[in-house]
Amino acid sequence: MKQNSPHEPTRQDGALLRATLLKLTAAQKILCVVVIAVVALVWYDLLNQLVAFGHNIDYSGLHALGNETVQMLKLYNPYFWWAVVALCTLIIAYFLYIFVRGTQRRARTRLVGADIIAELAQQLSGPAKEVLLWVWQDRSEPITVGDLQRTANELQARRADKIRLAQDHETALTGQGGAER
Repeated sequence: MKQNSPHEPTRQDGALLRATLLKLTAAQKILCVVVIAVVALVWYDLLNQLVAFGHNIDYSGLHALGNETVQMLKLYNPYFWWAVVALCTLIIAYFLYIFVRGTQRRARTRLVGADIIAELAQQLSGPAKEVLLWVWQDRSEPITVGDLQRTANELQARRADKIRLAQDHETALTGQGGAER
């Protein structure tokens, strides 16, 4: 089993951040699932009614247009109503997508309580704290859920190693008599 050096975040860091994020975003995720499920059930009922309506249309009053036209209308009638269903489904899916993105955006901007940050500060490793501090660039604003989400993503992308390498580069350029500005 691979041992973490003191300069690498631990697996517990990622698990702790994921658990914290789940607690902070659970209500948003549940709301999205419920709204999508309700809309899907309502739309399923409506689309069945719409297709049944299209199936029951009687074109016998249109014989003035000619028998060929009436036969063509009867032939293509189901395709037309299924095309209407497909178009409406795409529109509904688009609005649901906008709704989910909006709730995610609101969840990302939600401020994290001081108690949660204190708990994270006690339990996160040094490199994970460095990544959180790197993500939290505007120190005049409190940490948000989005900052914690980005921290979790950056830990997976090995940001701690990049921070350490940047520190090594700075030390090499400024601390060992290298060329100064």
